[in-house]
Amino acid sequence: MFYTIVPSPVGNLRLVGSDRGLLAVSWESKGSSVPRLETMEDPHQPVLVEAARQLDQYFAGQRKEFELKLEFRGTDFQKRVWDELLKIPFGETRTYGEIARRLGNVNAMRAVGAANGRNPIPIIAPCHRVIGASGALVGFGGGLEVKEYLINFERGAIEFKF
Repeated sequence: MFYTIVPSPVGNLRLVGSDRGLLAVSWESKGSSVPRLETMEDPHQPVLVEAARQLDQYFAGQRKEFELKLEFRGTDFQKRVWDELLKIPFGETRTYGEIARRLGNVNAMRAVGAANGRNPIPIIAPCHRVIGASGALVGFGGGLEVKEYLINFERGAIEFKF
């Protein structure tokens, strides 16, 4: 497994990947609920180069969907939740309850929230697009200010500036 650090408008991001796909995206300046993986630095690893390229395009407003090989590591339930995140369109949000319903268990809102909080590949698997039933912004590994910024950016309310 390999990592590289890339700058972004929302802070330096640590990308972790293997030859099979992208494993994690985390903020260098913030703690993470996802355990750090044993890695070697390699900014030239193809999966990481492509992830960095697509993140640059996203932040430049040139990409709305990511086309990356992802290697999610988690429980079957977590993987189902993370798969649902990938289905939330750019610029839209879903509630924890909506995701629970899509998974076939309306009572799984808290479990969806817990899985969302353990998402190892934020931004790309857009957990920032999940909000509370009241519309409130709740929980995000990058911080609520980053979550709000990403949602507003995707809705066209602001432009990212490097």
